[in-house]
Amino acid sequence: MSNGIVDMLIAGSKEYSVLLTDSQIGELIKYKDILKEWNQKINLTAIEDDKEIIIKHFIDSLSIIPYLENKEIKLIDVGTGGGFPGIPIKIAFDKINVTLLDSLDKRIKFLNNVISELKLQDIRACHGRAEDFGMMEENREKYDVATARAVANLPVLLEYCLPFVKVGGIFIAMKGNSTEEVDASNKALDVLGGKIEKIENINLPFTDAVRNIVIVKKIKSTPKKYPRKAGKPTKEPIL
Repeated sequence: MSNGIVDMLIAGSKEYSVLLTDSQIGELIKYKDILKEWNQKINLTAIEDDKEIIIKHFIDSLSIIPYLENKEIKLIDVGTGGGFPGIPIKIAFDKINVTLLDSLDKRIKFLNNVISELKLQDIRACHGRAEDFGMMEENREKYDVATARAVANLPVLLEYCLPFVKVGGIFIAMKGNSTEEVDASNKALDVLGGKIEKIENINLPFTDAVRNIVIVKKIKSTPKKYPRKAGKPTKEPIL
């Protein structure tokens, strides 16, 4: 285990008031190794350098932890891909109950392998589209927090994610440095029952990359007709 990578992980996570134990660091390093191994077979990430994985996947995932008011919550990670931000959050705070949702079955196989190898509890990987999953009674307005990282534009993300969130809960959108999407989201927020609580501008440690974390409070129930059928939110966003 490279000390440079470990030092980076410790320092980067401290930026977000996350103090990792030796055991948690070991789990993250193992996760990195499994990610790199599986990435030879299926496309999980374009990032293959160890330090880049630590910074752009792990530390970036941990950046939303300060916005989780309670560490014993139900969280859904929509369009999780290689497990970001859901798995690093689960490793850092074991009491969080995590659902990882992705539309590609081969990614789900990878995620289940990580869950099994790391012996993680109270975390599940589900194969499905947000539009279908959000219509199911067992998922609808059942989560304290929904999150998504670089999946789609904000008006589309709101339709994917707000149906999962309980009234009083939050949706955390992890975005780049532009706020243009926010300006285009007023109608979607109004229709879907959300209100922007805050937009936090953060610097990703060890880089000059700027991120926006958009916190959306769920203030009323989402109408039953949303989300619309698969593909519709992307083709015809609520604008």
